[in-house]
Amino acid sequence: MPEQITKYPDVTLKVLKDAGAACGQGVPQKILKQCPADRFCSLRTGEMCIYGMNEIPKMTQITRLELARFVCPKAQQSSVLGLDPIIFGAVFLVGLTMGRFFRFTMCDGDFKQQFDLTTK
Repeated sequence: MPEQITKYPDVTLKVLKDAGAACGQGVPQKILKQCPADRFCSLRTGEMCIYGMNEIPKMTQITRLELARFVCPKAQQSSVLGLDPIIFGAVFLVGLTMGRFFRFTMCDGDFKQQFDLTTK
């Protein structure tokens, strides 16, 4: 039987009651036994537990980590406005520039003579 998350749990409970669901205190809980009584509804076809946004930690069927995959997908976490390729490119160019600078300053600009790889 489902647990439901809604921004307006009281409105959802009222809609369910108006549709003929038995909700609230004193309604027997056959499956959703851990559901708070004031958030519980029983229908002819099953049971529902209605949670508000601030009650998500109380849920038993969905963990916060499972919910986070949809609320905070990895694509959004790893990329800030799609800047990853730009940052990678900038770091790459800085590395090339520093490599050229250190290659010539550390070898006194005489790199070819020290490491001559041409055939003799």
